[in-house]
Amino acid sequence: MNILLIGGGGREHALAWKLAQSPKVEKIYAAPGNPGMALLPKCECIALDVENLEGVADYAEEKSIDLTVVGPEAPLVAGLADVCKRRGLPVFGPSKAAAQLEGSKAFSKELMAKYNIPTAFFKICEDIETAKAYVEEKGAPIVVKADGLAAGKGVVVAMTKQEALDAIDEMMADHKFGNAGARLVLEEYMEGEEASLLAFTDGKTIVPMIASQDHKRVFDGDEGPNTGGMGTYAPAPVMTDVLRLKATELILKPVIAAMAAEGMPYQGCLYAGLMIKGDSVKVVEFNCRFGDPETQVVLPLLDGDLAEIMLACATGTLAQVDFGWYDKAAVCVVMASGGYPESYAKGMEITGLADAAADKDVVVFHAGTKADGAKVLTNGGRVLGVTAVDANIKAARDRAYTAVEKINFNGAFCRKDIAWRALKR
Repeated sequence: MNILLIGGGGREHALAWKLAQSPKVEKIYAAPGNPGMALLPKCECIALDVENLEGVADYAEEKSIDLTVVGPEAPLVAGLADVCKRRGLPVFGPSKAAAQLEGSKAFSKELMAKYNIPTAFFKICEDIETAKAYVEEKGAPIVVKADGLAAGKGVVVAMTKQEALDAIDEMMADHKFGNAGARLVLEEYMEGEEASLLAFTDGKTIVPMIASQDHKRVFDGDEGPNTGGMGTYAPAPVMTDVLRLKATELILKPVIAAMAAEGMPYQGCLYAGLMIKGDSVKVVEFNCRFGDPETQVVLPLLDGDLAEIMLACATGTLAQVDFGWYDKAAVCVVMASGGYPESYAKGMEITGLADAAADKDVVVFHAGTKADGAKVLTNGGRVLGVTAVDANIKAARDRAYTAVEKINFNGAFCRKDIAWRALKR
């Protein structure tokens, strides 16, 4: 089986790492890939313009690709899956229409309202005046979301009215996120604990993965601005077996049925960001792909052939594939560039990667790196995802931080409290 994998971040490194373990996979072409992926067996990094959707499909035909796996959301929202399907090329990832679940917060909220899928109260605002009037009416805390794609940063949890008004100005007047903020979704602030529940689906069958928990804020104790994610762990104890079943029955199954009813069947990975309070579970957001850095802790615990599962999702045969989960835990600590999530320097040399990866239960996933001859340099805000697997969360966390200590680059920092909620329990 030949696979074309679109993307070059930490999520895609984790996907490539797991796919390479499949005996059915002969070759993985990663576009563009990264220096960590380049070291994997079976994996070759290629220069391919992934914004040229027809060009991607041309390459898949030329190389006799058996499955195209789309990592990031932007190519899915742009319609890459549709281009592949039109040519009879199996693809893991939803159509352009189905990817609106992530591509438009307004679409997602309206769908949930229509099909009674539990989520926060909300209002869709097309202009500044309406948005500000709604804030004045509802007060704070309130959540301000850019409607479109903003690389995981288009959400402001405003604890005061002024913060909300400032966020509206930033998004609608200053165009901080470009067209993504031309329309806003304002929604009630939900109290509770968040968890991420990812699921495989072929459009009919939906199989949830194990739940994980991301750490969005940049500093320890959940302080500072939101980021793309500073670390994760799985399984997340807040998501009990009972709650996982509840989320599957009240959220995952209904949303897949709703998408089919709307004429846009959903295939691929569905990511449900959930808010849990007591025995209630509500949707914070849907994403149309694997989470980053959730993938880095979920896939190491998957007891199954990822290539076989993904092909089954693409061909409507997921019900025929059997897989499970290892009774272990995984923790991922993100090492970031000084200054992230605001401005940061690039091009710092990274040392100690081989030392950290000498532990067979540690994988260092590359997120924002580039090769310079034999050297590896920083090339992004989130640089590495240092992931460890062990018998329980405390042991996995200790192992991950031991590996982190061995890696150095100028300005490197990480949160020191990943998985604190699980350990507090």
